[in-house]
Amino acid sequence: MSQGNSLAVERSRAAELRTVSAARDAINGKVKGIRALLPFLGPAFIASIAYIDPGNFATNIQSGARFGYKMLWVIVLANLMALLLQNMSAKLGISTGKSLPEVCRENMPKWLTITMWVVSELAAMATDLAEFLGATLALNLLAGIPMLYATIITGIVTYLILMLEKYGFRPLEKFIVAFALLIGLCYLVETVLSKPNLSLIAYHSVVPWVGNNESIMLAVGVIGATVMPHAIYLHSSLTQGRIIPRNDMEKIKIQKFSTKEILIAMSLAGFVNLAMMYMAASVFNTSGNSQIADISTAYHTLTPLLGSAAASVFLISLLASGVSSSVVGTMAGQVIMQGFVGFTIPLWIRRLVTMLPTVIIVAMGVDPTRTLVISQVVLSIVLPFPVIALIYFTQRKDLMGVLTNKRITTITSTLFAILILGLNLWLIFQTFFA
Repeated sequence: MSQGNSLAVERSRAAELRTVSAARDAINGKVKGIRALLPFLGPAFIASIAYIDPGNFATNIQSGARFGYKMLWVIVLANLMALLLQNMSAKLGISTGKSLPEVCRENMPKWLTITMWVVSELAAMATDLAEFLGATLALNLLAGIPMLYATIITGIVTYLILMLEKYGFRPLEKFIVAFALLIGLCYLVETVLSKPNLSLIAYHSVVPWVGNNESIMLAVGVIGATVMPHAIYLHSSLTQGRIIPRNDMEKIKIQKFSTKEILIAMSLAGFVNLAMMYMAASVFNTSGNSQIADISTAYHTLTPLLGSAAASVFLISLLASGVSSSVVGTMAGQVIMQGFVGFTIPLWIRRLVTMLPTVIIVAMGVDPTRTLVISQVVLSIVLPFPVIALIYFTQRKDLMGVLTNKRITTITSTLFAILILGLNLWLIFQTFFA
């Protein structure tokens, strides 16, 4: 390692120690308010990136263009599901000091652990496929870079960002938080430019509307694109090694700070998803462009309707989403392998392997939006595995101790799991048999 790199690592470690020290002060009540929360910010923002990836762009835009504001309630429901599940995942990491895959390996039969590892790796690859395609498409539309070259550029950029991990947890966290805030800012701008109907947003965010088979299909797609298996696995790992609790009281206090961070991060993700859909409703549905079903068409339609600035902001948010979510997806892949089977592969190999499907699809000229839809079906098949495992382990007092789920948490998460499982079975049936 060069002297410059050594110095950078030492500075990062010193910053990490300051973060831990500041967290201890917050736990001990020496600081209050926002200053007390700051050292705990990071894990939930990293996980939240998975909830605003390019798969969300595709489903939200299609739903808003086709049905206007009527499906906003689905995003609210999906976000509530995600908030509860991410909180449970973080709590598992804080309580046990282990990730969800590690807990699965230690408490499940080997055949089941291997099965979960295989399907989780498939989900990670499907997720990375969607994220890579989103960033690639954004580079293609924004800068005119050919799709194949854009794919390679995306792979190199995400690998370089992942290299920040060697400097400790803080630099990478700051980078991802910056991406999340950039995406949020882009959709704040889009909200101003698209001038949505606020009363319709308020009404349809809380009043369910079912519609027909097409709207149900899209609703399942929205939930499938929002509640992500790899984010559930990853969050339990992100909380376990940052601020290590020394006793039960510290576990409770750290969990409270974690819950506050999750509320902030998931609220930001929820706003972005709502903004995607109500922008499409305001711009496309009301102008008679209700058949828009892909990102490229949405971009080209935005230009004459709202101007080049709005279209460019849209692509910047897509690029930030694709790059950052691909980074998070690779992190999750490492956690999944390490947890389920106890070993990892070099980061560059994982980056290369997970980007190969995208390179092949782009080289073959396959429709990116169709590929995004297929990737969401794969995620729908895998999602019940981590959700059921998470519910089972977080209600076990022998594992969770003082952070064991309350009865209402277990009941609510079980109802969510039943709903997710039912919708996913319906989606699979409609996709392959209808």
